[in-house]
Amino acid sequence: MFKVLITGAQGQVGSELLKSAPGSMTPIGLGSNELDICQPHQISAAIAQHQPNLIINAAAYTAVDAAQSNPDAAFAINAHGVQWLAQAAKAADIPVFHLSTDYVFDGQAQQPYIETDLPNPGNVYGASKLAGEHALIHTHHKHIIVRTSWVFGSTGQNFVKTMLRLAAQHSELSVVADQYGCPTSARSIAQALWQLAQRYATDGHLAWGLYHFSNGPACTWHHFADHILTQALTQGVLDKKPVIQAITTEQYPTTAPRPAWSVLSNQKIEHLLQTQPIQWQDQLSELLAHPIDLSQ
Repeated sequence: MFKVLITGAQGQVGSELLKSAPGSMTPIGLGSNELDICQPHQISAAIAQHQPNLIINAAAYTAVDAAQSNPDAAFAINAHGVQWLAQAAKAADIPVFHLSTDYVFDGQAQQPYIETDLPNPGNVYGASKLAGEHALIHTHHKHIIVRTSWVFGSTGQNFVKTMLRLAAQHSELSVVADQYGCPTSARSIAQALWQLAQRYATDGHLAWGLYHFSNGPACTWHHFADHILTQALTQGVLDKKPVIQAITTEQYPTTAPRPAWSVLSNQKIEHLLQTQPIQWQDQLSELLAHPIDLSQ
């Protein structure tokens, strides 16, 4: 049986990886309370105990605004932790799949970012994730880095759950309408990672490197919010839909700057996996079809 060690197993993508593992894979999910990737001895111990064939690193510091005032905490997990993981994986000759972010880009582009575009993060979170990419790339050549964007799912905090929570409390909401990106379901990310894992398990090799993966089409936060609440009303998740006002980034200041444009091109990974684009609207409808715990 092909064993896959999943770090950050209680997070958005980690939990979906555990739920959607193919029958040919044995997932070993470890949350941060079981495996802290900032502790090298814990990584070595987990590898020695479980003897995985592959590691998927879904552990991350994802609080974008908090990272701005706590850079040491963000870099500890997103950069240094990845370095320790890469070193241990290389020593054991185990490939690493690692998740990164659209926030490595500054948002100045006018077309979807491809993997060879120059990163230039505009906030601490993006800088810490970029440092993690570099740590893995320079340490262990058997790696797949998947940059993704605007992740939503049933676990953890995300924009969909925030909108549903606010909609139940207010008759009017204001949402930024001048930032563009691609909402992406945690479920679809997990499925793509499992496709890559199955390819490696079958062939014994992969086209190692950096890939972009997101759902389509691109939209603004305002458009995303409007669709979330319209769909939630249609599917009976909400009794009423609040008015959603479109505002500018300047009208909604945040601790950490956000890129105005962080749309990712999926062409490289779609070519590798021979898959078609995934629509976030379909993924959202599927998510809303099941009970969602808004307290998490």
